[in-house]
Amino acid sequence: MNLYVVLCGVFHLSAVIQSAAVTQDIGVISVNVGDSVTLHCFYNSQVAMHFSWYQQTLGGRPELLSSVYKHEKQSKVFPWMEKNLRFSVKREEGMNNLHIADAQFSDSATYFCGSSHSNIVEFGVGVFLSVKGTNHKKVVQGPVSETIKPGGSVTLNCTVHTGSCEEEHSVNWFRQETGQGILYVHENKSNHVRTAGSPSQGCVYHLQKTNLSSSDAGTYYCAVASCGEVLFGNGSKVLVQADVEDHMEQMRILVWLSIIRIGLIFFFVTICFLVYISELG
Repeated sequence: MNLYVVLCGVFHLSAVIQSAAVTQDIGVISVNVGDSVTLHCFYNSQVAMHFSWYQQTLGGRPELLSSVYKHEKQSKVFPWMEKNLRFSVKREEGMNNLHIADAQFSDSATYFCGSSHSNIVEFGVGVFLSVKGTNHKKVVQGPVSETIKPGGSVTLNCTVHTGSCEEEHSVNWFRQETGQGILYVHENKSNHVRTAGSPSQGCVYHLQKTNLSSSDAGTYYCAVASCGEVLFGNGSKVLVQADVEDHMEQMRILVWLSIIRIGLIFFFVTICFLVYISELG
């Protein structure tokens, strides 16, 4: 085996390993009842053979919606999806999208896209789909943004305007880090203060975070299960002061790593080309 084959083979293997991750929509996607929405999922792997979608409702476990083998044209759908014809999957090379038509309150959930090869399963970070009604029920969060020193504390508010609905609320708190999916944080069903004297009566829920560190930074969302639907707030962004400096340092490191990577790629391509030319001579 000559040097040209070895170098180019190693370079190709490195590219395959680096491109195996699944990427999908992240954060919160909000639509109104009756709208259509497409949840995107992309992959760039030559070894992945199976592609799937999972749905996880608040307080529930992940449920497999669909699965397709790479060389099959049609996705195999599972019992839940067979009963919900509003859901469909479109798969092409490098893409596996989930389409939802005529969105309903019951569609509010976290959706995960996955791919697998051999005994390895990879998942996207997940996206939360929030389906909203046309009534006056809403969730307001505050503060919009807060910068805290390490070791400090912050109290986040979630005001639920429910109109005439008096159903018991289940309030769930989630945190989203930059570029990451939503992580479950806390649930509170009773720590609230009822407001009155206005047309839009509601309840205020609090989430208190103390002794903050860099791992607590992110955007916090409250999700309220009320009257058969899930209401999502617009989020409260929490910044830990040290993170601002750390973020700048990380950006500088990423820039240098990108420059080094481009240089290495150029070096290997040049070596492969020179060896190839020398063998032709």
